[in-house]
Amino acid sequence: MLDHHTGSTIAIIGAGLAGLSCATQLQAKGFKVQVFEKSRGPSGRMSTRNGEGWSADHGAQYFTARDPLFIDELNTWLTAGVAAKWHPHLKVYEDGQWRESASTDQRYVGIPSMNSPGKYLAKSLDVIYSQTIHSIAYKNGKWTLSSLENGKLESQFDFLVLAIPSPQAFALTNLVDPSIEAKNQVDMLGCWTVMATFSKNQDIPFDAAFINGEVISWLSRNNSKPKREGQESWTIHANPQWSQEWIELDKDEASKQVLECAKRLGLDCQHAAISIHRWRYASGSTAANPGFKVFEDIPLGLCGDWLHGGRVEGAWLSAYRLANAIATQTTL
Repeated sequence: MLDHHTGSTIAIIGAGLAGLSCATQLQAKGFKVQVFEKSRGPSGRMSTRNGEGWSADHGAQYFTARDPLFIDELNTWLTAGVAAKWHPHLKVYEDGQWRESASTDQRYVGIPSMNSPGKYLAKSLDVIYSQTIHSIAYKNGKWTLSSLENGKLESQFDFLVLAIPSPQAFALTNLVDPSIEAKNQVDMLGCWTVMATFSKNQDIPFDAAFINGEVISWLSRNNSKPKREGQESWTIHANPQWSQEWIELDKDEASKQVLECAKRLGLDCQHAAISIHRWRYASGSTAANPGFKVFEDIPLGLCGDWLHGGRVEGAWLSAYRLANAIATQTTL
């Protein structure tokens, strides 16, 4: 039984929104929490690529808020100045035809970049970056972790949270209990993302577009989002099925195919500076309740958007609910 009064220690692997949300909730309840992140900074797929005179959100493009719990969190971000409403001119391309989007969803983005809410949360947490946890072990009631960078870590923990995509989580859980993957597997799809930066503004009659039935599934003018400065840049997401089929493609070839599709759709990137990113685990989720996993026989929890229907909101809610379950020792 964990006891926040005696300073039970919790390790969280992953400093995306789920890991940061879970850490924030647990720390507020009195637990000692340490977060380990393989990247150089926080926010996971709520990410922004920065170049010389340009930036582009190359992971999550925006988020919505429907659940009252997440709406409260969003209001905190809005008040803190790390998120704002986004009102794009939005179109849809389908069956060779363009039309205006009928969507009435209110969309939000981080400001001045998509990773700003994550940075805001991380400021109050103990996050250790550039730590790729590749091995975990549970013995005598304590977790020990090992990283590629530093080997076995000195600290031991009473509880472990994996706030990472399911394939990465199960690669670790298989070291302690292979049955966890068998009972909880979720297939995740990759995403090829191309960022195009232009020296001149492009005469494109929309700010963002949903694309159906093509190699591309999304186009977005980053400069249409609030607080974005610098040269005009566009983010181009390939569709998940195509991306997964060609996830091992050479980056230049993947970029070529994505840009050929973009040109057919009216965005000619011939004179643009191009960056490309391969997300191995971008989408794919289950909406099964309660949206997180804790286990009766081992002090381990799983959270993430893949357990809560996808989306930014799902990541935050999954982690929030896992933190409450840990605090009350509710098990499934």
